[in-house]
Amino acid sequence: MDPAGYLAHLRRELGAFEACLAGDLTVTVQHCGGWTLYDLADHLGGQNLWAAAAVTEQRGDYQAPAAPRDPAALAAWFRGTGDVLLAALDTDPAAPAWTIAPPPTVGFWQRRRCLETLVHRWDAEHALGIGSRLDPALAADGVAEVIDTMAPRQVRLGRTSAPPHAVRLIATDVPERWTLGPGDPVVTLRGTAASLLLLLWGRLAAGDPAISYDGRAELARAVLSGALVP
Repeated sequence: MDPAGYLAHLRRELGAFEACLAGDLTVTVQHCGGWTLYDLADHLGGQNLWAAAAVTEQRGDYQAPAAPRDPAALAAWFRGTGDVLLAALDTDPAAPAWTIAPPPTVGFWQRRRCLETLVHRWDAEHALGIGSRLDPALAADGVAEVIDTMAPRQVRLGRTSAPPHAVRLIATDVPERWTLGPGDPVVTLRGTAASLLLLLWGRLAAGDPAISYDGRAELARAVLSGALVP
């Protein structure tokens, strides 16, 4: 996806997340370690500022202030963090930046922040009982990011073991397929790009009916049980 595409998606995802802040800020966000919606907003907004500093100040030690508790102030604060991030990312994707994984460029953050916001927007809507739609092409890019960036980083940091088997993932709504793990795939998983993304991020259970298996499903579940993402 080109930089303009990432920025357009990011702007929409930030706006959709902000809209959730009109809901109950005390509701628990299921897949985020017991966080409330307020906690998730504090995290996502703070990370917006952190990623902006990684671009504009070339550092990864920025510490964002806590988000305000007042609902109206929180929404305004979150919108401001998004504005800061979008301004920082609106530049040459090849420009240097501090990053958590290769490549050390602005383009890394254009992709990473777009996909991070996509997943957390789903988290917020899910917590509020709002039906979510994930753009298929963007979700497919998110699947690719888990395989080419996030899972290898988790292994490199010692947070999980390398997958012992190869798993093939095939999207049923876009012409994309991927292989996670070494060697020939022992099992094939099929689902929409959104379902596969949510599966890899632990938002869907391995046995969810949105995912079908062809081959040794137990080996796929062994791979998916690892900490593929932070």
